[in-house]
Amino acid sequence: MDTQAFHHWLAQLGQLSPQQKSTLHQALQSPPTTAVLDDLPALQSCPHCQGAARHLAPWGWSRGLRRYRCRSCRRTCTALSATGLARLHYPERWKDYAQALINGLSVRKAAKVCGISKNTAFLWRHRFLAAAAEHHATHETGIVEVDETFFLESFKGQRRLPRPPRKRGGVSVTRGTGKDQIPVMVVRDREGHTADFTLAKLDAVHVRKALAPLIDKESVLCTDGAAVYASFARMQGITHQVVHARPGQRVRQGAFHIQNVNAYHSRLKNWMTRFHGVATRYLPNYLGWRRMLERYQQSIRPVHCIHEAVGRTMQHAIGT
Repeated sequence: MDTQAFHHWLAQLGQLSPQQKSTLHQALQSPPTTAVLDDLPALQSCPHCQGAARHLAPWGWSRGLRRYRCRSCRRTCTALSATGLARLHYPERWKDYAQALINGLSVRKAAKVCGISKNTAFLWRHRFLAAAAEHHATHETGIVEVDETFFLESFKGQRRLPRPPRKRGGVSVTRGTGKDQIPVMVVRDREGHTADFTLAKLDAVHVRKALAPLIDKESVLCTDGAAVYASFARMQGITHQVVHARPGQRVRQGAFHIQNVNAYHSRLKNWMTRFHGVATRYLPNYLGWRRMLERYQQSIRPVHCIHEAVGRTMQHAIGT
């Protein structure tokens, strides 16, 4: 804008309503869009054909981001292509929303903080968390603890339920591990590497499918007395230490226990309480959210959440 046009625009500020002045003030205080987009990680490959980064040639700009064209598949892309943040509006507010995730705010509180509608806040929550839900530890060694916890099956947000609604939604029809309880198996080694799995059923087939690619055969598996873990260890040839949750028998030989994974269960359940029930269809996203917080711990920053949302985790000492 040239000087004459700027002064003409400035002379019209007196015509603005108080609400318009407030909006203008917020816009001036907000960081420029490029300040947020500049923090995005560089492309390591073509998001469409997975071709090497050397095949990506600069191809102009798109919405403040450098655009590239792949010499292999001839398609264009940016750092956001094929990620949860692709085509998402208001990038200048992403850092505020990432901070809301770090603080564990509800949908409505996050919407108020970021100046967006509650429906947009709900959409952003799961767009930000979709990739984080896939960021598990991929290999665990040493002493590996495994135990399961259960979440009440929930159809929260659905208008048509396959069963009669529950009063207040918080009481199971059956005691213990009934059909309306969703098993979540948590795997954690002594280095803090964590993986969890929402199982369709807690049986030998599902346990083996989840654990076989994850646990090193030279590891020592520590579990409770559940037969499915003994069966898995026997079939994989892994050393198995059973720790029964009895008074005075929580630790065997000074090193073998499942207290780390049980402590993780406690932190997870306490943190989840603030949401007053989580829809089962979105449970993996919430598990990934908690793993992200555990991975970075006190050092977590909004930029970490944005990197997680685009599917490229930042290296960190705790977890993978």
